[in-house]
Amino acid sequence: MKSITFIRHGKSSWEHDVTDRERPLKARGVNDIKLVVNQYVKTKNLPKNIFSSPANRALSTCKIFLKALNIPENKIKVVEELYDFEGQNVVNFVKKLSNETKDVMIFGHNNALTSISNIFGDVFIDNLPTSGLVKINFEIDDWKDLKQGTTEFIIIPKELK
Repeated sequence: MKSITFIRHGKSSWEHDVTDRERPLKARGVNDIKLVVNQYVKTKNLPKNIFSSPANRALSTCKIFLKALNIPENKIKVVEELYDFEGQNVVNFVKKLSNETKDVMIFGHNNALTSISNIFGDVFIDNLPTSGLVKINFEIDDWKDLKQGTTEFIIIPKELK
């Protein structure tokens, strides 16, 4: 059994003259992430393998999440392939994971995360919103055999307000 928890980065700001990779989070994004992580803590799922897109908004989301979980930032592995909006690079990354790795948490982007959640989960999501989280479990032993799994839970910030 393996599992993946996908978290879409928090709401980002377009007010700064920076590249897409450098866009920071808005205050609303930070607040929504805190709502989601506070709900996530209740599931008693603590991630062991944490991966983030190198984009500022994704990495900042990851750091806020880990701080709330009391997990040190040095546990984050920044992975270039996760700066992906289509999803194929994320799927390829997952399929190359070590089979000793049982559970992963991935901080990334849309449309990739909505698409992957719909392909591999068993609950349709129209759109994974910013700060949204999806956990999917897989009855596989080898990541190369990634196939449809079971959506364990979805946390949407709007539903927590």
